This record gives sequence, C-alpha cells and structure tokens, in this order.
Amino acid sequence: MAFGGYNDLSDRAHQKKKKKYVIIGVSSVLLVAMVIAVTIGATRNKQNDSNSSGDDNTSTSMKAIRAICQPTDYRATCEKSLSAAAGNTSDPKELVKVGFNVAIDEIKVAVQNSSTLKTLAKDPRANQALENCKELLDYAVDDLRESFEKIGALDISKLDDYVEDLKVWLSAAITYEQTCLDGFENTTGDAGEKMKSILKTSQELTKNGLAMVSEISQLLTDLQIPGMSRRLLSEQFDEDGFPSWVNENKRKLLVATPGNLKADVVVAKDGSGKYKTVNEAIADVPKNNNVTFVIYIKEGVYKEHVMLDKHKTHITMIGDGPTKTRITGNLNFVDGTPTFKTATVSVIGNNFMAKDIGFENSAGASKHQAVALRVQSDMSIFYNCHMDGYQDTLYAHTHRQFYRDCEISGTIDFIFGDGSVVLQHCKMIVRKPMENQQCIVTAQGRIDRHEPTGLVLQGCTITADPEYLPLKDQNKAYLGRPWKAFSRTIIMQSQIDGFIQPEGWLPWMGNFALNTCFYAEIANKGPGAAQTNRVTWRGIKKITLDHAQKFTPGQFLGGDAWIKPTGIPYSSGLL
Repeated sequence: MAFGGYNDLSDRAHQKKKKKYVIIGVSSVLLVAMVIAVTIGATRNKQNDSNSSGDDNTSTSMKAIRAICQPTDYRATCEKSLSAAAGNTSDPKELVKVGFNVAIDEIKVAVQNSSTLKTLAKDPRANQALENCKELLDYAVDDLRESFEKIGALDISKLDDYVEDLKVWLSAAITYEQTCLDGFENTTGDAGEKMKSILKTSQELTKNGLAMVSEISQLLTDLQIPGMSRRLLSEQFDEDGFPSWVNENKRKLLVATPGNLKADVVVAKDGSGKYKTVNEAIADVPKNNNVTFVIYIKEGVYKEHVMLDKHKTHITMIGDGPTKTRITGNLNFVDGTPTFKTATVSVIGNNFMAKDIGFENSAGASKHQAVALRVQSDMSIFYNCHMDGYQDTLYAHTHRQFYRDCEISGTIDFIFGDGSVVLQHCKMIVRKPMENQQCIVTAQGRIDRHEPTGLVLQGCTITADPEYLPLKDQNKAYLGRPWKAFSRTIIMQSQIDGFIQPEGWLPWMGNFALNTCFYAEIANKGPGAAQTNRVTWRGIKKITLDHAQKFTPGQFLGGDAWIKPTGIPYSSGLL
C-alpha cells in the first residue's frame, strides 16, 4: 500500500528509510482515526457533503483516504464512509469521536427503529436473537472505544504493538457481528436475511479496518524498525518489566495452596465464607477494577449461572480442585435458550484468571448445544481447570486466551469459537454421543482472512472416554471441521489416540471452506497421528517447525508479556 512517492533517487536507500519513518508517523495518525471510526458499525452518509468529491486533487485527506482504502475488500464502502464523515476537521481524535458517535447512534437506530426488527417478536427464538444482537453490538462498540481510550497519545515507538492489539480487537468486532447473525439460524420468517442486510455495511467497514491494519502490520514487519516495543500499549510496566496488574501477590496466587491463599472474598456452601454463591462474590468486585481481586471458592457443587460482565475485570478465581469445586448449570438449545446464552459461566471482563475449578453444563447430549464456559476476556488464563459438557462445551469466543493443564470433554464441536487461543498440555476427552451422531473435537470460527485468530493445541492429548470406545466405528470421531470460511486450527507436538478417523478432518457442509480453511498437524504422535490417509483439501497445510513456531503462545498470543509473569507453567515456544 502506497502512502506517498519518492523523488530523490540519488540517495534512494538512505532517503527511503528516512521517509518511511516519517510516512509511518504521519499515516499512522490518519490510520488510527480512520480505523477506529469505521470498525464498529455503519455510518450514515451525510447529504450534500461537498467533501466527498471524487476529484483526486480535492484534498490531502481524500488522497490519504484513497491510499489507506486501497488494500480493502470493500473499497467503495471504505472511501464513501470516510469521506462522508470527515467534515471540516482534520484532528484525528475528533474524527475518532465523530466516527464512534455516528456509528453508535446508527446501530441504536437500526436495532430500535427498523421495521424489520419490529416483526421479530412473532418468533420467540428470533426475539431472543434480537436481544443478543443488542448485547453483541454493544460489545463491539465498547471494546474498541475503551481500548482506544486506554492507549492515549500515539507513540510511534509502540506502533507495532498498537497494530497487533488493534487486530485482535477488530477481529472481536467482526465475530460479535457474525454471532448476532448466527442467532437467527433455525428461526422462522426472513428476519435473519433482513438482519444480514442491516449489518452488511457494518461488516464491510469492520473487515476493511482489519485489512488496513494488517497492511500496516506487514509494512512494519518488512521494515524491521529497531526500537519497536513488543509490550501491550494498554498496560503499564513495573521496574521488573511485569505488567502493573501482575503484582507480587498475583505472581504467587497460582502456586498458592488453600492454606496460605489470601483471598479478597471466600465463597463456601457450608457457610464458612463470606458468601454461599459465586454470583454474590462477583457482585462484591468493584467495577472496572484495575488490581487483582481474588475469589476463593471452596469445595462444593455450585448450581448457578455466572456472568462476569465487561466491568468485572482483573478477577482471579481459585478453587480446591476441578473435581471438588464445580460450577454447574443446564441451559441448552433444545429447551429454548440460544447457544450464546447457554453458558454456565460467561467471562467477559478482561484479565480473568482461573485455577483449580470445574465448569460444567449437565444438560446432556440430547439437548444439543449447551455451553459450559464462554470466554471473551482478553488476556485470560485457565490453569488446571475442567470444562465438561457434550456439544459446544468450551466457547472460546473472542480475544487472547491461554489454557494450561486443563481437561475439556464433549461430543460435537466441543472446542469452538473465534478467539486467539492456545491450549498447552491440555487433555481433550471425547464422550459418548447420541445415536447416529459423529464426534468432532474442534470447530474454529475464523471469518475473515486477515484475522489473527485461531485454535492451537500444543503438547495436548486427544483421547476418549471408555464409554465411547465401543462406538468408535459407528460414531466416528474427527479432529475438527470448518465452522466458518477461514477456520484455522493447528495441532502440534500432541498425542492423538487411535479412535480418531484416518481422514482426520470432517467437512462442515458440502465443499464449504475446504479451500480457505487452514488446518495443520506437525510433530504429533500416537496411533491417530498418522497423516497418510488424511483428507487432501487445499486447506490442509504442510508446515515446518519454523512455521509452527508462529503459533506458539509466545508469538501467537504475545504471551511472554502477560502469561509468563503470572508464574504458571508456561512454554513460550516449541516444546
């Protein structure tokens, strides 16, 4: 993508390097204003806006708009929306505010006043889908707005990190929009198609923003500018180089025992703690907390549906062990709850950590979609936890997530979502399904080719419950299937037991995504790891260990900055 030209060819190498620094500094300001403005929803075209002229010489801002829209998949939408919203201001931060306000207002208008949406109450499931859309679009708006506010003044030395973080946030916005539309599956009437039409511009703008950020990211990679920080911009670091929220007490938490654990709140069913339920303890956490708040949940089975909303940040939950401290529920799709809302525990607030806890959905195989744990929390960690269910057990919805020494059990698509996720030294257990059902371990939901998301299983064990093994030839099991067009799953350095079918991977529906998915296996072992008879779709990739290194948590999640300081067992690179 070109941001300008060079006229002095006599000393091109020196001038090119010098000017690239200047170009990045100038264009990044435009990029910040533009990308944030277009990522969160549709903007109304301003009538009689003379600034939207098609003349190449109209203004410097129009030239910049055309340059930064060049790599997008929806270029006309990009140029039209940016030129319409520009007005007379050239202040990037003011442009960002305008972009946010127009987009937020437009989303509210679309949800509340559209004649299409007023008809949804005729179908109970469609009505629930509408309510979910309101929540999901709020997540898209809030996620990006709050993230920009945290960043503050743009620092060119940290632009690389800014771009990487922004790619994660933009991907989440794309996923929230798609999750909204997914909620209209199995509803009557044409509400789903009309909702798709309403969100069309919003989705195009969000994907355009991600494409432009990806272009900047590639430029930075090519330049290899010295001094570029690899730390997360939204965090402050102490003198030891740790994020400020990972204080000394936090670093000790994940190696603490119940005997020496210092908790802010204790939950105990027997009345020996401050509260008897987990929800009561969560209500005790200050909103938008920026220091660690520890909830110790004593041994017991807690039958409740728990939601840590976006304001419940920096929470750490510690139990007495995943088979002793268990949170369980049974909401499910068959009984009328949308998949998005079936989760026993939903974690949305950022910087969440859990240790020694079991999360369960006990609805059973006959109830189909029934989530045990749904995670949107950015930079979240789960250590020695169990997630037990049948279909759709672990919903790794969005953002960066790390799982270590966990067990996840289920039948169909029981690890799914569109987060940037690494499961390291975890165990996946295939359970006995319903008659005539096949078992699929993963269903990753990457929607756009520019998304940095994916599901990585590293050093894991894929095994089966003893009750399933007699059925392995009639209820066949597979590593995964492509839920969305650019589904990406990498299985590396793992043990794959022999019940997995030789084909390895299963189509979702017909030829959908077989050419655009990215599925890779490398350095695995076990009788199910042989790749001789694997499917031969274009999306099945043969990668080297050097390529696989890019999917390790140190690189894929930037985990050295936020996982390593916590003190939990963690391997940054290849095992």
